[in-house]
Amino acid sequence: MLAGLMTGLTACGQDYCDSVADHQAELTDLTASGSAAALLSALPVFQDLADDAPDDIADEWRTFLDALEGLAAALRDADVDPATYDDKFLPAGLNDEQRQRIEDAAVVLADPAVVAAFDGVQQQAKDVCHTPLSL
Repeated sequence: MLAGLMTGLTACGQDYCDSVADHQAELTDLTASGSAAALLSALPVFQDLADDAPDDIADEWRTFLDALEGLAAALRDADVDPATYDDKFLPAGLNDEQRQRIEDAAVVLADPAVVAAFDGVQQQAKDVCHTPLSL
């Protein structure tokens, strides 16, 4: 029974590591600028990786994704293109509520707990998978 459990854990971790390796070049391209818009463009890739993540980093993925998805939702609700999002220059025509929701979501994404969660995800990919999320 223990051998079966260990095989299952190894397979799960290997699936995640394979997914990290498969998405590495794409994440490198998508996140090269390091901007919030770049993170938003990589959201589907991050969601895919989180789906494959082992249980020991699921909470970190959820913390990061909740924050990023919150910003994506605020932008979508305000009809702002995530590809052009710049937190220093929000588009004209936003009402106060839209502007505040976007600003609040950006603050959450930059929160030290969210940054630490993403750092943990990145570190786990390096340590366990021997593959950084991006080059």
